[in-house]
Amino acid sequence: MATIRKKGPYQWHCQVRRKGYPSQTRTFETRADAETWARQLEGEIDRGVIVDRREADKNTLYSVLERYAREVCPSHKGGPVEALRCRALMKTSLAKHKMSALSGILLAEYRDSRLKVVATSTVNRELNLLSAAINVARKEWGIHIENPVAIIRRPPSPKARERRLSDEERTWLIEELTPQGRYEDGTLSDRTRNPWIRPVVLFALETAMRLSEILSLHWENVSIKGKKATLPDTKNGSTRDVPLSSRALAVLIGLPQSLDGRVFPVTDNAVKLAFRRAVARARERYLETCQAEHKKPIKDFLLDFHFHDLRHEATTMLAGYLNNVLELAAVTGHKDLRMLKRYYHPKAEDLAEKLG
Repeated sequence: MATIRKKGPYQWHCQVRRKGYPSQTRTFETRADAETWARQLEGEIDRGVIVDRREADKNTLYSVLERYAREVCPSHKGGPVEALRCRALMKTSLAKHKMSALSGILLAEYRDSRLKVVATSTVNRELNLLSAAINVARKEWGIHIENPVAIIRRPPSPKARERRLSDEERTWLIEELTPQGRYEDGTLSDRTRNPWIRPVVLFALETAMRLSEILSLHWENVSIKGKKATLPDTKNGSTRDVPLSSRALAVLIGLPQSLDGRVFPVTDNAVKLAFRRAVARARERYLETCQAEHKKPIKDFLLDFHFHDLRHEATTMLAGYLNNVLELAAVTGHKDLRMLKRYYHPKAEDLAEKLG
């Protein structure tokens, strides 16, 4: 039977005891809420479908995310990034709720508020992480709740990016990535000074490799004679041999050997920051040149171009050499041909030329 007693202002303590079942207690703000909970719990006992909610009442979403980041994320390939997302979610108001209080309404409100400040892809990644953490808590940590993420609508996935580099954009960008120490007057150049950025970009354009794959590449996995680079641990978990064109080999041959054995001894963040600045400076110089030459600039010249778009560019170029889609997938590492299609964006004029 249920015992309900007042503990203080806005505090009603409810305890349900039944022979053969564990005693369960919970505190509510009103007596009505306590009576509703007690009736629901007693009904579950009568039907033989009782669910132990003690752990769900004890733990908050914050504590679940903290444990997930500590125990589960390290075993995942993208663990460090996943852990960072966990810590970001732990700072939200949603994380303060008890696990037993999570509902579709709360998750829908969180979804809608996030959509006002970030892209739909970011919201979907956060919902995926919340769902994964809640499922682990349900299956392995004894926190018995329904997964509220599973019952809410997901934001529609954004359109696949189709950003391609024009020949002129490529020329300006590569020029901007060429390191220059000082100008003729002795002043320091404002162009890229990191000598590794240009080789990384050129290599990405020739191989369609992901940035993480490029930066994890070691010399012991490169065969100049065999014209290939072996990636022992890729995003999809399988080993992949990447054929190297003569231009990709030229990039590698011109590199010095680093002490740690990596082909490109530079960090992910350094590449992304340098690339972003180089794109912005190349566009700025282009606009200045157009103004000086009284020429109308191309409106979207080097706008909205990111490092990962190099993979799109390289995949589309490789498709011009490899007519067999399975060969192309073997090079790019796509197991799902639908995902490969997201990276293949031929220009209409190129296709027209093939048609004759």
